[in-house]
Amino acid sequence: MGRILGLDPGSVRCGVAISDAGRTMAFPRPALRAGPGLVAEIARMVDEEHVDLVVIGRPVALSGRQTSSTFAADELAHGLRQALAHATVVPWDERLTTAQASRQLRAAGRRAEEHRERVDSAAATVLLEHYLEAMRGS
Repeated sequence: MGRILGLDPGSVRCGVAISDAGRTMAFPRPALRAGPGLVAEIARMVDEEHVDLVVIGRPVALSGRQTSSTFAADELAHGLRQALAHATVVPWDERLTTAQASRQLRAAGRRAEEHRERVDSAAATVLLEHYLEAMRGS
């Protein structure tokens, strides 16, 4: 059983988190730049880190409506499914993960301007933690 990669896609950066080998904990990794080359960079990471499952945040409005960000995440998921021969890509509801990550960073004493670069991967970590909890039945 391989590790799980969590992704929080955005228009500027894609937050990244990865599970431990036992799939019990999530750890942030540096965010990746969105745009051309993102799928190839994620595919490289999947190979290097022995990932067999990619959980991609699917942002929807609080009302449940799809947004332009939802469609962008779906497009990234489609590209990853095409590029990854040995890993499964699953969407996961990511509502409020960025807000939760920002609160956690503030609680840790980080000012907004200090955590702007970290919030994307912190949100990916929250997303992956929620996924891992759901898989454990918590």
